[in-house]
Amino acid sequence: MVNNPREPLPSRRTVPQATAITSKARADEGNAVANGEMQRRETFARRRRQWETETALHAVMSDPEVQRLRQEIDELGASMAWELSPMLRRFQERYDRAVQDADVDLLSRSCPGKHGRWGRICVLDVRHEAEYPHLATTSEGQPLAWVGTAPEDN
Repeated sequence: MVNNPREPLPSRRTVPQATAITSKARADEGNAVANGEMQRRETFARRRRQWETETALHAVMSDPEVQRLRQEIDELGASMAWELSPMLRRFQERYDRAVQDADVDLLSRSCPGKHGRWGRICVLDVRHEAEYPHLATTSEGQPLAWVGTAPEDN
């Protein structure tokens, strides 16, 4: 390679500086690779835990006895809801009116109970659980009652 006589040759001072920049770049690259590897391992571990949990839940939920109990609970909830439907209708209308009118005072006194499977919010007032179960209606207009916290059904 022939040097152009008009270009100055690099001085000795610029060579160590270039080496220092290259070393820093290599260190940064090494850190990025290590961080990427750590993130990959964390993602793999998280996905593995999720898969194990879903597999275990599927095994439990598909058990015939669990299916029978689930059906029995659904039937009891439906019968409670039909028994309490006159009261539910009055509270449901009050709740719907409060939502429509943005009545924050009334909504703040509403029960925070939510049914995980149906996504329906209880329409009764707070601290009703000692006397009544949670009450709501499904999107089809059917009454819905439940005791405690209903788990999500995904």
